[in-house]
Amino acid sequence: MKPIWIVDDDQSIRFVLEKALAREQLAVRSFSNPREVLAALADDEPQVLVSDIRMPGGSGLDLLSKVKERAPNLPVIIMTAYSDLDSAVSAFQGGAFEYLPKPFDLTKAVELIRRAVDESVREEVNDERNAPAPEILGQAPAMQDVFRAIGRLSQSNVTVLITGESGSGKELVARALHRHSPRGDHGSNGPFIAINTAAIPKDLLESELFGHERGAFTGAQTMRRGRFEQADGGTLFLDEIGDMPFDLQTRLLRVLSDGQFYRVGGHQPLKANVRVIAATHQNLEERVRHGAFREDLFHRLNVIRLRLPPLRERSEDIPALARFFLQKSAKELGVEPKRITEEALDRLKVFSFPGNVRQLENVCHWLTVMAPAQVIEPKDLPPELLGPITPPSPAPLSAPPAHGMGMVEPPRPAPTPLPSYAPAAPMVAEAAPFAAPHPTAAPTGGEPSWLADLEHIARQMLDANAPEIWDSLTTRQFEARLITTALASTRGRRIEAAQKLGIGRNTITRKIQELGLDD
Repeated sequence: MKPIWIVDDDQSIRFVLEKALAREQLAVRSFSNPREVLAALADDEPQVLVSDIRMPGGSGLDLLSKVKERAPNLPVIIMTAYSDLDSAVSAFQGGAFEYLPKPFDLTKAVELIRRAVDESVREEVNDERNAPAPEILGQAPAMQDVFRAIGRLSQSNVTVLITGESGSGKELVARALHRHSPRGDHGSNGPFIAINTAAIPKDLLESELFGHERGAFTGAQTMRRGRFEQADGGTLFLDEIGDMPFDLQTRLLRVLSDGQFYRVGGHQPLKANVRVIAATHQNLEERVRHGAFREDLFHRLNVIRLRLPPLRERSEDIPALARFFLQKSAKELGVEPKRITEEALDRLKVFSFPGNVRQLENVCHWLTVMAPAQVIEPKDLPPELLGPITPPSPAPLSAPPAHGMGMVEPPRPAPTPLPSYAPAAPMVAEAAPFAAPHPTAAPTGGEPSWLADLEHIARQMLDANAPEIWDSLTTRQFEARLITTALASTRGRRIEAAQKLGIGRNTITRKIQELGLDD
């Protein structure tokens, strides 16, 4: 969030407000006169502006007027020791958020600034909500390369092969290519028809692509137009082309070669006036070498190769994508959009997202439904994002020249299995090979003996510099031991165990699943 700007020629006022706002974890920037503020506005903008009304070198009301010209939605609080009606009226007529007479109660002043911050954030959310949705979001260099390629391809209707991992947005790119293609044959004024060849059974795929005549097979009660006919004059997007059955690849090659095809059971050739865009997450060259994909079809499709980067190669786009998906989910569900903190965004940015943009969208939908507050913090993120994670691999300097396929996610180490928990066993016994202190050791300061035991073991581990053994004393183990002990005391009755632990029924159920205690 941007800082609060305070403008006052009185240094003591600036100091008091700075300290009070710092205690509220709000960033502050101070100015002694309006000229400094106007100069700073050339490069930056505050979340809220708090300004005195009478200062040497300029009036707070004049500053209000100039600020509103540059940033109409910026909340401005006017404060003054001269509490007269004219000043109040002028401030509100100028668009001030609130009028604060001096001397003011510091708690109430901070409360007022906090309300102005909330109003500012709501305005930002409304601006985002009303802004037209972009076709594809992306500021990362890898995505800028994709945008440039779409721009160059907008001048032709050439066949394009889009490669990229599942969930990376290949259909969005295909739609953008169609939308920005020249008008006319195969142009943007024609239909865009998409088909996922991996999602349709082999026996139905031929009819789905090319249509069928009445009576061509059992159940063919009427003639049916296939996707090639439906896409006439437009674009046919063949997703997951690498999974197309081998015999159908031959028929597709013939269509691409001479522009003609037959419906299933038909004898009349039909003209395919269609631009084909294909996509795959697979390495087609590898499938050609293994005889699973026709080499001649591969070369026919691979006229222009467009590689779509996985999300881990464009982590700088995650904040914008997350905010966009939170807005989208809120609109779909008819609720107020949730805001996400920078700390939570930082957590998202270091997650590898094997499911790419689609997984991020699902996470944002989950947060819209499940996050308990309007502001999403790191602790509100789904469990799979809260465990220990490895930062994503850096993006390759260049795409592999041979096939341009997406980088395969580096294998992550399998999670260390949780040890079995027997309620009767002492927790410190799992810290071997370090010896636990003698059970009769007197605790220091009257604290429970197990805390002293834990301190003793921690000191041994720290002195030995043994992080791999330190991993054995984790929060997960601590929680698991508490839950299993509570369940043992209630003979497995979860609601009673949750009550004893002081947590909710849903919480204990989620914890049991996360910790693998129900296996």
